[in-house]
Amino acid sequence: MSATSQPKPRRRTYRRLAAAAVGLVTAGALAAALPGTAAAGENHGKPGGHRPGRYQDVQLLSFNDLHGNLEPPSGSSGRVTELQPDGTTKTVDAGGVEYLATHLREARQGHRYSITAAGGDMVGASPLLSGLFHDEPTIEALNKLDLDVTSVGNHEFDEGATELARLQNGGCHPTDGCYTDGGFAGADFPYLAANVLDDTTGKPILKPYWVWRKGGVKIGFIGVTLEGTPGIVSADGVKGLTFKDEVETINKYAKVLQRQGVQSIVALIHEGGYPASSSYNYDCDASGAGGGISGPIVDIARNITPAVDALVTGHTHQAYVCTIPDPAGHPRMVTSAASYGRLYTDTTLTYDRRTGDIVRTAVKSANRVVTRDVPKAADMTCLIGRWNALAAPIGNRPIGYVAADVPHTGTESPMGDLIADAQLTYARTLDPSTDLALMNPGGVRAGLTYAAKGSEGDGVVTYAEGFTVQPFANTVNLQDFTGTQLIQVLKEQVSGTNAAAPRILQPSTGLTYTLDLTRTGEERVVTDTVRLNGAPIDPAATYRVATNSFLAGGGDGFPTLGQGTGDLVGTDDLTALEQYLTANSSPTSPIAPPVANRITIVQ
Repeated sequence: MSATSQPKPRRRTYRRLAAAAVGLVTAGALAAALPGTAAAGENHGKPGGHRPGRYQDVQLLSFNDLHGNLEPPSGSSGRVTELQPDGTTKTVDAGGVEYLATHLREARQGHRYSITAAGGDMVGASPLLSGLFHDEPTIEALNKLDLDVTSVGNHEFDEGATELARLQNGGCHPTDGCYTDGGFAGADFPYLAANVLDDTTGKPILKPYWVWRKGGVKIGFIGVTLEGTPGIVSADGVKGLTFKDEVETINKYAKVLQRQGVQSIVALIHEGGYPASSSYNYDCDASGAGGGISGPIVDIARNITPAVDALVTGHTHQAYVCTIPDPAGHPRMVTSAASYGRLYTDTTLTYDRRTGDIVRTAVKSANRVVTRDVPKAADMTCLIGRWNALAAPIGNRPIGYVAADVPHTGTESPMGDLIADAQLTYARTLDPSTDLALMNPGGVRAGLTYAAKGSEGDGVVTYAEGFTVQPFANTVNLQDFTGTQLIQVLKEQVSGTNAAAPRILQPSTGLTYTLDLTRTGEERVVTDTVRLNGAPIDPAATYRVATNSFLAGGGDGFPTLGQGTGDLVGTDDLTALEQYLTANSSPTSPIAPPVANRITIVQ
């Protein structure tokens, strides 16, 4: 085993007590349950017995949106785009926790002052290896990675706040029990949820901030998720919770930290932006500070107090290292490391021991690729093997066959269309009058790959691969809508909360229309082109529509989908996909990917 693949000794054990009855953790309960922060991770010794200098470089390694991807992600989900010196680009295979562990451990070598932080969505929407076990394998892996702290993301609420508290504190799953004889110990690192309040107590459900201390250096971390989480998570997942404004919350706790003598502050924000280039090493500041990125994080960064020295972000699955001016007009580093463990960000924070603050002008940062040309971390290989042995009887079962890759890329994707067709076919077994199906793009987590994985054989789709595509266990719901409502649903793809970042529903076969992206607002949906099986939509007619339960509740910014009538609830969406693949493919007659030409895009 390579020396670089050896895990370093645990720095601490971090455990939290679940709050009474509901299992929620409040800031007050945490303060009473934990030892003093000053003792955690602190080392007052001076290297070589010499007095430390005024300035101390602190390494901050960060990543985000892992989503339980312990094994190397497949297809485009397992590649990054790299900009070459001559202006061309190439793709690099990346990701896999065995490689991530090696890269992080090598990066830490020679850095006595090193912190590892994350920007949320460590779990949720996970492949079967982790998702089948309620993401206990991922928490175990993150412990071995020596993660120091993370913010919560929206997907940390997929199974509700009580389950999130269990991931933090440990204990067997309330319905599925313990998967191993040793039980589940929980996270060794704190989840931070400063802007997520328990409606009963009015306090954060988890600790709002955490302070890293070593050799007299103090750096505070404030963790928040996007305020809009209730609109992109099932209602049950956020029941009894209020999500506050990100900027107001961070500014509030920055003052709290300053009153405690902590002047160096990093915000972990599960909200992000969209860089001008898809290359991870694109110079985001080539057109000036803040000019190379757009999206929600820009306004957030511009309004967060200058007391915060750096922002680690996520949610959009993009890669960027940008400076965005703070309210005082001074550039401030804002980073994101794409998703699925394909990248990590290496940031140098220069700490001024005299002021206790970060020297902002000295901050340097870059995204690094988690390449697969390094030795695998043996402890992670062991972890994956142990959980795979439990998952294999379920995950290796074939459920269908594909003739080629079925990618999930583009405004309309072949994978999205395939799922919509599967849901329409299943819905018609419940009600033959069902007219169409609509699938939200965020509910499609990956495509299907043709190439063999292990010994399964080319073109085989296993249950594990299907689970990776649709891990949420939403049900297929049928509802009635008028033609007017159906047109309004299509307009909501590009208006309201979806105006800035459109969410284009994936349509089943038979539904066609033109999306003109040269227009603005809801006018981008050219309503007189909307057809169902070649016929214009009749505003007064009633249409039977299949969606998943998340959309049927008005999720993802589609309030009209929450107004349907004649509800009929079917099986889970993965079962619908499995039944469709089984019925429509075989080893000698695999299913071909849909062409993805139901929406005509004008750009």
